[in-house]
Amino acid sequence: MKRTDASGQSDDQQHYDVLIVGGGMVGATIACGLGQQGIRVAVFDQCKPSPLPAEALPELRVSALSTASEEILRQLGAWPHMQSMRMTPYRRMAVWEKLHSPFGKEIDSRANRVMFDARLINHSQLGFIVENRVTQSGLLEAIKSYPSVSFFCPVSIQTIHTSSTPPVIELSDGRRFSGDLLVGADGANSRVRQAAGLAMNQRDYEQRCLVATVEIAGGCQDITWQAFTPTGPEAFLPLPDINGRSYGSIVWYNHPEKVRELLALSKEAFIEALATTFPAELPDVIQLHERGAFPIARRHVTEYFRQGVVLAGDAAHTINPLAGQGVNLGLQDAAWLIEILVDALRAGENPGSTEVLARYEQARRSDNALMMNTMDAFYHTFSNQSKPLQLLRNLGLTLAGKLSPAINQVMKYAMGLSGKQPRLATGKKL
Repeated sequence: MKRTDASGQSDDQQHYDVLIVGGGMVGATIACGLGQQGIRVAVFDQCKPSPLPAEALPELRVSALSTASEEILRQLGAWPHMQSMRMTPYRRMAVWEKLHSPFGKEIDSRANRVMFDARLINHSQLGFIVENRVTQSGLLEAIKSYPSVSFFCPVSIQTIHTSSTPPVIELSDGRRFSGDLLVGADGANSRVRQAAGLAMNQRDYEQRCLVATVEIAGGCQDITWQAFTPTGPEAFLPLPDINGRSYGSIVWYNHPEKVRELLALSKEAFIEALATTFPAELPDVIQLHERGAFPIARRHVTEYFRQGVVLAGDAAHTINPLAGQGVNLGLQDAAWLIEILVDALRAGENPGSTEVLARYEQARRSDNALMMNTMDAFYHTFSNQSKPLQLLRNLGLTLAGKLSPAINQVMKYAMGLSGKQPRLATGKKL
């Protein structure tokens, strides 16, 4: 018979300061930050990324990491591992609305284009396009240098007990783990969120997002751009050169039925559709390597926490991926949660207490909601084909393109160089 002590702990149940479900980019970031401070952490995941051969083609899922995200990853020791793999700096970002003449021909003029250029604020780049597997692999390498972090993978979680104090995770092999705090960093379909009964508001968009990895002519690009259309943006992101060949990531928003048609096309027909539909700025596409699609939804939990349980990243919110801010928001969640938990533990507080976790929600809810509302405003504004509104927004883009101070401020905000930032994002030690 298993013995239990006065707190209900069985003698074969391991206890940690923090349990993290999800070893992806957000969960691994939290583990590194806490492990760096010697806090006992257990991370659970079903699988981890396999090694990325240097000659492997680019992955389909990539993210645009901001300067603030770079600093967070650098402070935690992951960035050098990522640099040893591959990433692509982008120095310019262009945004415009694709316009057509009354006869249907695309207008070549780009008077309504807004160009963001890192040189205008004396930075070498706006950010980096990085494959998600590279970021996760770099973090998992960094975790190895923190002995207080235990990484359990691959494992299958049988049950999550959030009503007990402290929370308990039971694996399918019978092992049990308790922690003063349980962190749900397990994605949009979070089991931790469901187990804790934390409600989520959701609104689906009438679009799907198609992503494709293509080989391009003309060498590695240093620009990412988005051209807005009535059916959603058409975008290009630069990817690294591999074995002398250049690549790019195509992002194509459209109605679900159109996306299904595009996925069903042959490779040759898909390339032809790109050439006839995308703006002339698209480099010549030599070959299609991979494509896929996913639905777009806005999700935000009504509460980020309950006693002993807290959510971060996609488990707490998902955003329209218009500006590629989803991963950056998740890393901001992670950095703020790390900071608040470290400060609380130093002050002798219980990291799972509602007083501590309320500070985290206060730090994140309004910023996440602001970014969601901003992306919604872009989505609805550019989807509306009212002629007066179209004239107004293009006048606004044209004027914005000529207002350097305003552009510079937007760049700094997107890069995480303005506004309130967690200490890890500013290079300060915890």
